[in-house]
Amino acid sequence: MTSIIDYGAGNIQSVKNALEALGESAIITCDRHQILNADRVILPGVGAFGAAMTQINRRGLADTIRDAVQSGIPFLGICLGLQVLFDSSEESPGVPGLSLLPGAIVKIPDGPGVKIPHIGWNSLAFLKDCPLFSGIKNGEYVYFVHSFYLRAAQRADVAATADYGVTMDVAVSRDNLFATQFHPEKSGAAGLKMLRNFIGLH
Repeated sequence: MTSIIDYGAGNIQSVKNALEALGESAIITCDRHQILNADRVILPGVGAFGAAMTQINRRGLADTIRDAVQSGIPFLGICLGLQVLFDSSEESPGVPGLSLLPGAIVKIPDGPGVKIPHIGWNSLAFLKDCPLFSGIKNGEYVYFVHSFYLRAAQRADVAATADYGVTMDVAVSRDNLFATQFHPEKSGAAGLKMLRNFIGLH
């Protein structure tokens, strides 16, 4: 059973649908017991950093998320669910993130050929072995929708980058904690393979 954390952000159902297409039972929940007793946990999300942190705190989920990660449960953040794992975001100055990993979320800089938000397919450059990417070729294309990107403080945490006018950190892994700026559930066969790899973690 995979618990998908519900803090009022959109795009949650598509994650559940993708998991169920892979034969995985999934529940959308904000219940602490269901989250901490799941086999795996996913924190999805689209929208603004500040609004997300407001809802996470309002629903009492910050400690639950930290406890889930620290318990050793395989944990996957997706898109905004990656961003809130870090310390701060230029999108919402003064709003602290969960600080589960060190780093900041910064705006994609304007430049030639760069449209913001970054919407569409882009290729990954793998920086290290990561269980999510098992069986996936370096350079695989995945689907993005975002205006801000991660600048990780510890390079050892970064599993993949992508280039869009600047080199962006777009996937991280440390122990049982994984996160992607892109949307695996919208990334075709490669994205489903990543979710299947995640489901296989114990």
